[in-house]
Amino acid sequence: MSRQRKPSGERSADSMLDISSLIDVCFLLLIYFLVASTILPPESDLDMKPPARDSARPVPQNEILPLFLRIEADGRVLSGDASARQVLDTDIASRDLPLLRSQLDIYSDASRAAGILPLVRIDADGEATQQRVIDVLNALNAAGIQSVTFTDPGKQ
Repeated sequence: MSRQRKPSGERSADSMLDISSLIDVCFLLLIYFLVASTILPPESDLDMKPPARDSARPVPQNEILPLFLRIEADGRVLSGDASARQVLDTDIASRDLPLLRSQLDIYSDASRAAGILPLVRIDADGEATQQRVIDVLNALNAAGIQSVTFTDPGKQ
């Protein structure tokens, strides 16, 4: 009744590990996580380009100044330069930014009526979330504004 030992290189059929059930469990977990995960809607394709620096272009008399936007670390979006800023959207849960969109529509219509391409300069705080910056870029794209620059906060 003693078992005979086989040489170390040989294994019997009884000692082989059956991993077919492990593969089934892995596929079931994969399917579960694919179905249970929330998929964010894709960001819209942003057709934006930095404005060209053309020093030979004469400055028109009715030129509209660029619109300055500031994105704070807490998610607030402010409009205007440093001397006169107004708070537009403060709800960080809302990704639509309705007040910003309405101001961008007004600015875009006014600049196009003057025959000038609208230009927006964004100053994002270093602690601002990337999603908030993308929300602002989506609002700019919805308003048809393609000339966007980011300012260096250290130079202001």
